[in-house]
Amino acid sequence: MTGAQAANALFVATILTYAAAMFAYAVEYAFDKRAPKRAKRLAAVAAGADAAESTGGQPPAEPPISPAAARGAGGLGLVLTYLGTVALAASIITRVVYTGRWPWGNMFEYTVGVALAGMVTWLVLVANGNVPRRLGLFATFAVTMVLGTSVRVYTEAGPLVPALDSYWIIIHVTAAIAASGVLLIGCVFAILHLLKRRYDRQVSDGKAIRFPLNVAERLPDATVLERLTFKIHVFAFPLLTFGIFAGSVWAHFAWGRYWAWDPKEVWAFIAWVVYAAYLHARVSGKGAKANAPWIAIAGYAVMVFNLTAVNLVFNGLHSYAGV
Repeated sequence: MTGAQAANALFVATILTYAAAMFAYAVEYAFDKRAPKRAKRLAAVAAGADAAESTGGQPPAEPPISPAAARGAGGLGLVLTYLGTVALAASIITRVVYTGRWPWGNMFEYTVGVALAGMVTWLVLVANGNVPRRLGLFATFAVTMVLGTSVRVYTEAGPLVPALDSYWIIIHVTAAIAASGVLLIGCVFAILHLLKRRYDRQVSDGKAIRFPLNVAERLPDATVLERLTFKIHVFAFPLLTFGIFAGSVWAHFAWGRYWAWDPKEVWAFIAWVVYAAYLHARVSGKGAKANAPWIAIAGYAVMVFNLTAVNLVFNGLHSYAGV
């Protein structure tokens, strides 16, 4: 087996392991009844006497999986997440050894790096007790989708094109990948916050809860999710800023100018402006703060557009990076 084949095998193993972890987290999320106190209180207000009437006064049926077994599945999911992350890192390192270069030479490698940075961010949050383990369902789903999408732009391991053969690829691209991975998890929490906020409003209004809002029942309190979203973006924004700054310095050495209004540069700047707007809205008045999560999601949408459409459709100075 060649180094490239070994890297590909580890990559496939990563996707399968994350998919298994996602299923294990789903079991814990669905059957571990330890919902947050606020969620329990709101659910009780919404249900009222209707729950007793629907069961004819009889106790509710036992779930097919006990809470203890569900928590065991969650523990397995966490172990699988660690194993998948190790396999992903090993896949990247194997590419490095096989090619003898830094592993960010094309769109596929960049996307894989984003997935690794996102999952490391998630595991750090869990290890520090910032988020409950069961929310790994959403983190592994997001990262698995990123890895699955990267297959569409798979590129064989090989040497760097001359234009990328610089130590600045280590500085600029690594910072961009780290920022993108952290912001991926930030986007996940922004979505979960909006989902939970909507769920709480529907419950307090006595309205029926349907999919996908019923998924939010066991999410942490909306204020907790919102605060965590903000902290993640506060951490990631300087990384994004440094990545853009390092890219401009590299452009000066490579092209003789710091800024060329290349499509990649323009959309990176647009993303920076959107995230700056999010941080400003978050610390502004109540109305602006309420809309801040939508701005954060828009920011990551711009990041995805810059990675996909700009790479695959637009022609510019970054086109030599290929896919």
